[in-house]
Amino acid sequence: MPLVSLGQTSPLIDGRQSENAMLVRRGVQRLFLELGLAVMPELPLASGRRADLVALTRSGEIWIVEIKSSIEDWRVDRKWPIYRAHCDRLFFATHPGVPADIFPDDCGFILSDGYGAEIIRDAPEHKLATATRKAMTLRFARVSAARMTLAELSGIDLPETDME
Repeated sequence: MPLVSLGQTSPLIDGRQSENAMLVRRGVQRLFLELGLAVMPELPLASGRRADLVALTRSGEIWIVEIKSSIEDWRVDRKWPIYRAHCDRLFFATHPGVPADIFPDDCGFILSDGYGAEIIRDAPEHKLATATRKAMTLRFARVSAARMTLAELSGIDLPETDME
């Protein structure tokens, strides 16, 4: 039995994400890359949950972005408070068709149109404990390296990046 199956569908697009959610994700990823953040979609967390987007800043801060594609998506999903234990800053991101006032004031807010995004409200800082930061940073690095290896083994050319 092989350890890695190259025939699996991408863990980054597994059918749970709506078209609107994918557009929001793309816009936020573009914004974060412009800001010099390293971005990882669909990162599994130690809690067993999976964060929509995790960003690592140049200073080592960890940001989590929870994407909401509709009012109903917001109403049925109450797992988001768990993400606070895994990040320094927690954001919600959505598109212009979802009212901004449904999101809590104690989280950041990002508006995305798929081509770009804007941070409308910055997220308050709640610093991670040193051990948690180390664990999250290692998780980010290991999953990034594994995905890069799988891409290479699948024959996918990844662009060069300069994150310094």
